[in-house]
Amino acid sequence: MEAFIFVNTDAGLLWKVSEEASKIKGVKIARAVTGPFDVIVYAEFMKIEDLGVLIDALQSIEGVVKSQTSIVMPQSSYTLSSL
Repeated sequence: MEAFIFVNTDAGLLWKVSEEASKIKGVKIARAVTGPFDVIVYAEFMKIEDLGVLIDALQSIEGVVKSQTSIVMPQSSYTLSSL
């Protein structure tokens, strides 16, 4: 399973949060970005419980204010036209 986690940080801490997030098990990419979020994290995990552990670790990083998680929907083996 995969997820994108969008993170808001305290001012001036986006680089530190990005660096620390990249050390969490399951995190494949963590980048400081421009826009409404300060850091975007891409993670891979086996079970939804693993995602919970990952999010807990992410939210414990100094400077993380809040996060929003979007779980990637797996591509279906059928299309609407086949229904």
